Amino acid sequence: MLGHYRMFADYNRWANRLVYEAAATLTEAQYREGKGAFFGSLHATLNHILAADRIWMKRFTGAGDAPTSLDAILHDDLASLSPARAAEDDRIIAWVGSISETALARRFTYTPVSNPVPVTQRLAPALSHVFNHQTHHRGQCHMTLTALGNPSLSLDLAYFLRTPEGQGYAA
Repeated sequence: MLGHYRMFADYNRWANRLVYEAAATLTEAQYREGKGAFFGSLHATLNHILAADRIWMKRFTGAGDAPTSLDAILHDDLASLSPARAAEDDRIIAWVGSISETALARRFTYTPVSNPVPVTQRLAPALSHVFNHQTHHRGQCHMTLTALGNPSLSLDLAYFLRTPEGQGYAA
């Protein structure tokens, strides 16, 4: 199971990089324009993904800063958000690389931001949620980028597995 999570950690870094590269081609007005995504703009959605990842990583590791709101704007511009995203992706990859199969089966308790009632569950499904959550909101970013006139991105896992970064997982 660990190989599966390591693949998703690497895949998310790869897909995030593609989204951020596409976002960098936008004007400031386009980057902030609401296009119907759950958090509105590309700016707000990218901040949400980072905020949620930091919240979950704090729950998993007990370390790092975690916002207290799911719609927190952690960085007010793409120039500062991009390196923060890259650093968080590296942090996720390093942490996933350090855990064991035994750790995946352990239960942990956390308090959700949106409903402050303690929840206890195994680590494995929570980690699956983190990767699924990123993919869900990256899809909204893709829709926003496409609506703004950018070419469609190929973000599917199958495409990642054909890259040098992903080939080790496809072998």
